[in-house]
This record gives sequence, structure tokens and C-alpha cells, in this order.
Amino acid sequence: MSLATVLSRAQNGMHSQPITIETHLANGLPAFTVVGLPEAAVRESKDRVRGAIQNSGFTFPNKRITVNLAPADVPKEGSRFDLAIAVGILVASGQMDAAILETHEFIGELALSGEIREVRGVLPTALACSVAKRALILPEANEQEAALISSLTGYKAKHILDIFAHSQGEQLPNIRAQAMTDPDQVPLDFADIKGQEHAKRVLLIAAAGGHNVLLMGPPGTGKSMLASRLPSILPEMTEQEALETASLYSISHHGFSPVQWGRRPFRQPHHSASSPALVGGGSNPKPGEISLAHNGVLFLDELPEFHRQVLEVLREPLETHRISISRATRQIDYPANFQLIAAMNPCPCGYLGDSQRACRDTPDQVARYRNKISGPFIDRIDIVTEVPRIDHQRLSEETPKEFGSHYMREAVAQARAIQNERQGCPNASLSAAHINQFCALDNDCQAMLNHAAKSLHLSMRSYHRIQKLARTIADLVAEPTITTAHLAEAIQLRRIDWQT
Repeated sequence: MSLATVLSRAQNGMHSQPITIETHLANGLPAFTVVGLPEAAVRESKDRVRGAIQNSGFTFPNKRITVNLAPADVPKEGSRFDLAIAVGILVASGQMDAAILETHEFIGELALSGEIREVRGVLPTALACSVAKRALILPEANEQEAALISSLTGYKAKHILDIFAHSQGEQLPNIRAQAMTDPDQVPLDFADIKGQEHAKRVLLIAAAGGHNVLLMGPPGTGKSMLASRLPSILPEMTEQEALETASLYSISHHGFSPVQWGRRPFRQPHHSASSPALVGGGSNPKPGEISLAHNGVLFLDELPEFHRQVLEVLREPLETHRISISRATRQIDYPANFQLIAAMNPCPCGYLGDSQRACRDTPDQVARYRNKISGPFIDRIDIVTEVPRIDHQRLSEETPKEFGSHYMREAVAQARAIQNERQGCPNASLSAAHINQFCALDNDCQAMLNHAAKSLHLSMRSYHRIQKLARTIADLVAEPTITTAHLAEAIQLRRIDWQT
């Protein structure tokens, strides 16, 4: 047999596209050619495959070898095709039984010794193989990641000789999920933070409705500590959410660890991050920070220190919950349904309004500092609240139990259950068409909101965000309707005199 057809998969965003690897052995001068739009790492597979075959005791064919990666118009990148190419050569040269190709797909990088090394993006590939009802042979190092897809028929292999034995009737080990713990993971609890009950109340409301928050306060008041504990009170991820988040990490440069499964991500990019770092990019675009925060929290500390154009790229994802990355040869869409938590000082020196230290900045300096953040960006923030300095004497006080993560998480879960039953999504995700249906106001509330909109010069977006915020406050106390008390608190949480 001089022709062999092996199945593998290429990574195209979060999707795993089937790739047919055709290997043909012909007479003529010895040569090894890979066609089908291969990128550099794929072209280099020729040398890895040759060394792996020879060092594993097989004979490398002294013929003209042509490997076609179809469809030819899809870019192929990475080392994931090494194993499939090697299997195709061995089958085409008659050194391996062709029956193994009928029901299996292959993915893995080859070492020169013939060992099979791990690759990125295994989770979407495993999911696609499961849907296609085909068995997947993959590196042993990727076992835990692929095992998250319970419906997958998968086999792990350490060496190319294991696959040869499998073709001869010796069964490869099935992949199995194993319980894993992260010894470096220390649970964070709001009970660790003394005082700041108002800020905790704000984050409770934010978690209950999925709202975006800006924390303002002097240095050292606990803004970062508060933000880092928000995931501890968010609802547990559904299986679909966990799969989406894990798939994003699997295809990213960061990689996915099974101990992350089911944990809401908390991403904290440095303020020197570029726009591509947040959005994602590359010739084959990889997800950036805003997609890696999908179903979790994106925390931007020292908000005015970010470049303005970097913050502006967040405006569209905050509304659409998706990000599109366009390149000359492809366009990739990534989900970006994250909760934004930002923190900043009230002025350049950091002490405007502080009870113990005087501010050294002029009003013009304060205005220039705050104007680093555009109005349209601030308009997409649901809550702007102050985090003041606390009295040191309060450090010895016990934190009220209702402001510990355990009790706050229960309150959030109850509010989210009400929202899911009523409209099927958190309040912050309600579209404009559904606001009047699910966030209806009586005459008194309508008059109050209209007066606030006029006096505070609110945009229609801010107007709707206050309605959704009031609905969340009502859900926390299981009130079926929004009252003036709920609306007044929502207006107060949204109110800010940005220029002072």
C-alpha cells in the first residue's frame, strides 16, 4: 500500500477542524514534502518524524514521500500533526496495519526518540472527536485534560511503539480522570478583611447581578483585596461554562491545568499591557486577557495608568460579551462574558477626601487624572463606590458573619436563582428590549429615576443600568417589585461627580 489517509484536527479559534492527512510513497529520488499550507512548525515535522521513525526501530522509506494536509486552504500550525504524519508513513510503507486508521484520530508531537509529547488545544479536539464518535489517540501528558470530556473514547500513548502494538491488537490504556488538588491554592474569604462593610455590600450586589464595579479610594484601603475575593462568592460554574473557559485556556499560550476545572478565572493584567494582550492576537489569533476572564472576573488595578486606547478596546466586549479578531486569512470570534472590577486612586497623589492626609493636587490635576478614562468607558460601569480608610482600632473587631464569603455566596446564589427563573440570565445581561418587562417601575419610581436622569445628566445606557441594578437589589431581599428604596440605593451607587 503506497497511500494512507490519517485523520487529525487543526485548531481554529475554539473550534477543532478535521484535517485529512494523505501520505503517498512514490518511486523517484528520495524526498519528503509537506503541502497544504503548513506553517514553520509543521514543515519542521519532517525532521522530527524521520528521527522518530528511525530511532524506534522502523525503516524510513527511501522513496519520494508527499504528505498532503487537506483542506489545503486552511492554515496548519504547531507540532500536533507529527504523530499523524508518522503513522501515515508507517501504514503507507506497510509497517503498520491500516485498520487502525478507520476509527481513530491522532494528535501529538514527536520527540526524536519516538516519544509522544503533549500539545496545546487538546480539549476542543477531544470534544470534537466525542461529537464525531471517533476514538482519539493522544499524548499521555494530555490525559487529564481530555478526560474532562466524559463521552470521549480516548487512548493515551507514551511512544510511537505503543501505537504499533495497538495496531497489532494490544490495547492502549484508556484515558481516566484523576482527582487533583492544587496545594498552592489558598481560599480567599471576605471575612479576612476588617471593616469596609459598604464595599462588601457593593460587591455582593455586583456578584448577585453580574454588574461592573469601579472602586475608588486612597492607597492601602483594601481595594485589591476586595476585588480578589469576588470569585469566592460567585455562583458555581455550569458544565457548559466550565467547558468554555477550559477550552479558552487550552488553546492559549498559558495552557490549561485540570486543577482549574470549574473555577471562575480571575485575571489581573498589569497596567503596562498592550491592546493585543487584552484582546488577543497573532497570525493564528489566540485569546487575550478579556477572553481568558470569560465567565469570571477581569480586574484592572490602577485604572488611569492603563493607556487610554487599551481601555477603549473593552467598550465593545462589555456590551456584546464577545471579541472578534480579524486577520488577512481568517477572523476568529472568542467569548468575553466577564465581570469588570476596576480600582483607582481618587487623584494623582491618592489622598483626595482622605480623613488623615491632605491632598496635594490642584483641581486641574485631579481633572486631568480622571479624564484619562473616557466618558463612554465610565458609562459602562454599573457601580462607582468609594473605599475609604478604616480606623486602625477596628482591626481587632470580629467581621460580621453576614460579610463572610460563605453567607455572601448563599445570598448571591438565591438572587441568581430568582433571576434564572424569571428571565434565564443575570440582570446585567438583560437586553434593552427586556428591561421594561423584567425591571418595571411604578409611577413613583419612574418619577424618581427621571428626576435623577435629568439632574445627573444620565445617558440612556446609564438609565437602563440603574434599572437593572435596582432589580438586583430587590432580588437580594426577594422582593417581586422594585421599590423607591431599591431604586434610591441604585442611583446612589451609580452617582459620581467625575470632574471634582
